[in-house]
Amino acid sequence: MAVSAMAAIPALKETHQQLKTRMDRAVEGFRANLASTRTGRASVHMLDQVKVSYYGSDLPLNQVAQVTAPDPNLILIQPWDSTIIGEIEKALRVSDLGFNPQNDGRVVRVPVPPMTEERRREVVRQLNKALEDHRTAIRGIRRDGNDLIRKAAKEKKISEDEEKRSLEEIQKLTDEEIRRMEEMSRNKEKEVMQV
Repeated sequence: MAVSAMAAIPALKETHQQLKTRMDRAVEGFRANLASTRTGRASVHMLDQVKVSYYGSDLPLNQVAQVTAPDPNLILIQPWDSTIIGEIEKALRVSDLGFNPQNDGRVVRVPVPPMTEERRREVVRQLNKALEDHRTAIRGIRRDGNDLIRKAAKEKKISEDEEKRSLEEIQKLTDEEIRRMEEMSRNKEKEVMQV
């Protein structure tokens, strides 16, 4: 994107930076959501949401064990402390991921069965819902920015021309961020539907 007109206006410089940061955070949240979405292949990110009870604290799985995907149909979990292997297995069973972990006392093996056509379509529906939720978040950020700009114009901190340019810039930024998320979603959808 070209140099920001808003960033050049002292009264709006902080507003611009705040909006850009919030939108980037929303896009990163969507990217993280996509990374943890199950596709037909095993991925260590599929277990990012799993929390393991360890000495009274719920910790992310990747903080208590090494998680690897040695082949497309298997995730291997090697705990740093072998005494929590049962807790890891329990956490995987109660998660809504539908995995059936097996342990041999040293490592936990999580077979990743191939997805059925029905399950693939369900995952795509979930992706579309997540995309719409994040689009709505971006639009909410745009609304907040527009309100701040209108308030600055009303208080005579910026001119009418600066207000108009700033509102147009926020709309361009919004469209750009939504386009980025839609492209990520399309790519993930192709990956999910690929047999």
